[in-house]
Amino acid sequence: MSEYQGSCFCGTVKFQVSGAPEAMGYCHCDSCRRWSAGPVNAFSLWPIKNLQVLSGADQVGEYHLTEQSYRKWCKHCGGHVFTDHPAWDLVDVYVANLPGLTFEPALHVHYQESVLPIRDGLPKMKDMPAEMGGSGETLPE
Repeated sequence: MSEYQGSCFCGTVKFQVSGAPEAMGYCHCDSCRRWSAGPVNAFSLWPIKNLQVLSGADQVGEYHLTEQSYRKWCKHCGGHVFTDHPAWDLVDVYVANLPGLTFEPALHVHYQESVLPIRDGLPKMKDMPAEMGGSGETLPE
């Protein structure tokens, strides 16, 4: 079984995910863009049970803008580490925090909100895939 270790910016919060991600891609929604302080967020979605906080669990802060996303960060450095998505039983571990993971994006989500067009041949979902509660509609590149 594959295991990938990561940490927050300062290294206080260390974590590990095991197995394979359920999905990898790019999110263009306003919420992810503002949280990541970038024009797009690279995500990797894992079953929540596959995430283990190895150290610094007492330093993990949590914020709920919505009940769909429980965003988590290190209280010491402010570095963002992951986001729980309880309705899907998945956790988004930010790709930048998993240096050993080979990033193989399969799609773009919330492309209707994009501020940085990316022409890479991957599907551009208007919002989310239908199986995740979205319209399933794709947009042209």
